Amino acid sequence: MLRSWRVKLKLLLATVTLAILLSWLYLFVGSLEYGRFLLLPPCLGEQPSRDVEREALASRVRRVEEENQQLRLRLGRVQAEGSDARPQWGVSAEDGDPPEGERNNRTACPKQRTVHKCELLHVAIVCAGHNASRDVVTLVKSILFHRKNPLHFHFITDSVAHQILQMLFQSWMVPSIHVSFYNADDLKAGTCPLFCPPEVSWIPNKHYSGIYGLMKLTLTKALPSNLSKVIVLDTDITFATDIAELWAVFGKFSDKQVIGLVENQSDWYLGNLWKNHKPWPALGRGFNTGVILLLLDRLRRLGWEQMWRLTAERELMSMLSTSLADQDIFNAVIKQDPSLVYRLPCFWNVQLSDHTRSEQCYTEVSDLKVIHWNSPKKLRVKNKHVEFFRNLYLTFLEYDGNLLRRELFGCASLPSPPSNRLQQALEELDEDDPCYDFRRQHLTQHRVHLFFLQYEFLALPDPTDVTLVAQLSMDRLQMLEAICKHWAGPISLALYMSDAEAQQFLRYAQASEVLSARRNVAYHIVYKEGQFYPINLLRNVALANTQTPYVFLTDIDFLPMYGLYDYLRNSIQQLELPQRKAALIVPAFETLHYRLTFPKSKAELLSMLDMGSLYTFRYHVWPKGHAPTDYAKWRTATVPYRVAWQPDFEPYVVVRRDCPKYDQRFVGFGWNKVSHIMELDAQEYELLVLPNAFMIHMPHAPSFDISKFRLSAGYRGCLQTLREEFHQDLSRRYGAAALKYLTAERSL
Repeated sequence: MLRSWRVKLKLLLATVTLAILLSWLYLFVGSLEYGRFLLLPPCLGEQPSRDVEREALASRVRRVEEENQQLRLRLGRVQAEGSDARPQWGVSAEDGDPPEGERNNRTACPKQRTVHKCELLHVAIVCAGHNASRDVVTLVKSILFHRKNPLHFHFITDSVAHQILQMLFQSWMVPSIHVSFYNADDLKAGTCPLFCPPEVSWIPNKHYSGIYGLMKLTLTKALPSNLSKVIVLDTDITFATDIAELWAVFGKFSDKQVIGLVENQSDWYLGNLWKNHKPWPALGRGFNTGVILLLLDRLRRLGWEQMWRLTAERELMSMLSTSLADQDIFNAVIKQDPSLVYRLPCFWNVQLSDHTRSEQCYTEVSDLKVIHWNSPKKLRVKNKHVEFFRNLYLTFLEYDGNLLRRELFGCASLPSPPSNRLQQALEELDEDDPCYDFRRQHLTQHRVHLFFLQYEFLALPDPTDVTLVAQLSMDRLQMLEAICKHWAGPISLALYMSDAEAQQFLRYAQASEVLSARRNVAYHIVYKEGQFYPINLLRNVALANTQTPYVFLTDIDFLPMYGLYDYLRNSIQQLELPQRKAALIVPAFETLHYRLTFPKSKAELLSMLDMGSLYTFRYHVWPKGHAPTDYAKWRTATVPYRVAWQPDFEPYVVVRRDCPKYDQRFVGFGWNKVSHIMELDAQEYELLVLPNAFMIHMPHAPSFDISKFRLSAGYRGCLQTLREEFHQDLSRRYGAAALKYLTAERSL
């Protein structure tokens, strides 16, 4: 065996030698062609030349060096087989420097510490509120785009961000990503069985980040005690490189260094920005805390919590408050003991606030690694390269997050139980099934971003309150303002959009006086994936995130009558709905005119109905859908009346929030509401028509799915198959009582 090993070693040595000789010959020929001969690979931080020829040659050098590196690694592995005692270095960020003699035989470039491709990297982010939850998604996208390692995100959040991000990551299902949440409220005031001093709420802070801007001071206590190191990031960060490169810098810390920071690139801590400007104490220009490397285990041993507290208490005696939140306190601690800090190269935090020296961090924009939008102006900040930075940011902002669900090659990951079940269900699908596309869409896992915009509605203890629930896509966006004018109560909307469309919607909503004035409209983004419109998934997302006892289940192309919100609340109370199981039907009408003088009362509506400017909904296309409402009786009714379920009945109803969910097997057009009303009837809901309520459908171009339904016999055949399967499931759940639905269907 020893002889075999020696033979392999000799072969590899010969291969390496031959490769090196060929490399020098290759480069020598290149040097004759370009008139110069480069011997050394470019060092880290050397800026690329504008000369195209030099770049081409440098590219050759890098390619050959990479090949040689692979050969050296192979040689090292073979040598290790012969002697387990032989040391290896340069494999992990935790390893030390190579032996002195070996280091001297290398080039003058600093050794690049590498991170094992399957090493788990930890990232901590403080995130609170709706806006920060949007911002952090762009940061996460930029990290996932470049990453080659498993990641563990640690989010310190308020209740809003927790709800949003928990759903986002659960539905995103990115392989090799772990997520943990920590309650920021506990870190504000501290948590003890009886009494304990507050963590950060005692510190006055003038920064716009508020109390959450102080949370990074508490990470040694907030994060798990067995977590030894972590990268800490602000939400307004964009990565332009693999975060593993930053993680590798931990290996460069000295024995005393515990914090890695980039120097502040403004004159803030120099105190010369304006007259009588008095900043907190700092070492030189101070340091920016948008990107931090923390050695948590060392900080805990040093007594970090007591260290920053004593420093903050002393400085607050004269400063009275912080201006830059945690950054002031970090700098005051470092001022006391400069040995604590490792100075990161400034391309790890290129700060794009006004009046910074950020341009000194790079000679070419392609050199930077992390962009920090640390000005309140954000994308409107002044910088001669701001267009490049803005385009990079917008690329990730609108990047399709579904494309980031890629597996890490060569790294075994433990999939979550939901991922296992989904994968098993997908594998069980028959690709030869003519309805495969429908079944595949039903199993598609859509990313969901709840409460995409600011939402401040607080559900009052009102047992009659009701939320309007609907879903829409980009082509129905124009209906939002009109609905908000007609409905004053809370609204829950699920929007089916791509990442780019979601940003267009955001700009539209922020520019609209009507929409921006409302804080009780919840917008939930369900990101596009697949070829069918997942209408019932959207309805379920909007329904699940309501906060009132009752919901009005409608569609986005209907305008409710003025005052319907108050009328429904009164009806719920008068009918004593909390004590009975009932669905209140709001009669539906339609107009074929894009411009309509909306009726202000039932009398006006009946007059327009008689004149032919309004019609009962779908009377000329699908009369069965709403005929059981009994419009003739409704004309003269003054009190609610009960109607019986009939096949294909699909009215718009008001029900309790805990009503049955919509059946998500129905995607695209057809049977998506019919199945829901059928299940309400199976659960013995009373169907009550409201005598003085109405809604009007506004005209629009046909949807893509209804066109497919009309043109494709295969589409209609699959819909029939899904209907039959739904009937079977209904029978299994409700027994003999559900047989009437199948009998009624077959009698038609």
